[in-house]
Amino acid sequence: MGNAHLHSIHVHPVKALRGLAPREAVVEPWGLTGDRRWVLVDDGGKVLTQRRQPRLALAAADLLPDGGVRLSAPGMEPLTVPVPRPSGTVPVEIFRDKVDAVPADDEAAHAWCSAYLGTDTRLAYMDDPATRRPVDPEYARPGETVSFADGFPLLLTTTASLDALNVLIAQGDHADEGPLPMNRFRPNVVVSGTDAWAEDGWSRLAIGDVSFRVAKTCGRCVVTTTDQGTGERGREPLYSLGRHRRFGAKVVFGQNLVPLSRGTIRVGDPVRILDQPGPQTGAPGGNRPLGPGVGLV
Repeated sequence: MGNAHLHSIHVHPVKALRGLAPREAVVEPWGLTGDRRWVLVDDGGKVLTQRRQPRLALAAADLLPDGGVRLSAPGMEPLTVPVPRPSGTVPVEIFRDKVDAVPADDEAAHAWCSAYLGTDTRLAYMDDPATRRPVDPEYARPGETVSFADGFPLLLTTTASLDALNVLIAQGDHADEGPLPMNRFRPNVVVSGTDAWAEDGWSRLAIGDVSFRVAKTCGRCVVTTTDQGTGERGREPLYSLGRHRRFGAKVVFGQNLVPLSRGTIRVGDPVRILDQPGPQTGAPGGNRPLGPGVGLV
């Protein structure tokens, strides 16, 4: 671990759209500044993700200095959307959570999103991430909150684990789908210089001067099978993860983090492991993932 360092940073201004890769980012209690503060919502108030709309992988959002976004997508004219005025909120549903959000002021934003997806779609903004959405209480400490990320402020992956997973894919039944890039997993921070799967044993770490706790391993879904460059779906990596990286009904890759301090992280920052749990910890219920080479049908 002496050479572990921050390989890359990823910020997704609009949930489910293509992300940015800045050289540095500010860490706030609810995640990286600007990460997943915006969401697309259907006519029933449910947040749209690539689970239902894989074409979202082809759209992008650049983050503006004031927190607004510039949307772009194939066949669409780019559109700049400012942070909405605090004129009231509407409830949106993200998984099991009901969260208050502020609709975008500009009707053009709703028309743009609806035209791209071919269905009634609205754009909404989380105005106060310090209060709007608590972290899952099963894994949270008092007062911890999160943006519109799936469940936790940051997601960490490692290049060594992706390399190991790609070896498993190459040896499996769908080798033609590999190797996969890291963007399939849509992380916030990617660490290099570790052993494969070393992150399974971490419980607290520091990136530069900012410390984090590991809340839980990250269960993976169909989004990982979506080619982020084409929107098309395959079988990997879920097929290989299901055979080699399973917690009960969940297949896992990466770790969910909660910040313990504020600060700025930069590509190249050293990564230090501050605490490691003993055997059979670090996963819900005390289960640990099966290691590479251990197959499940």
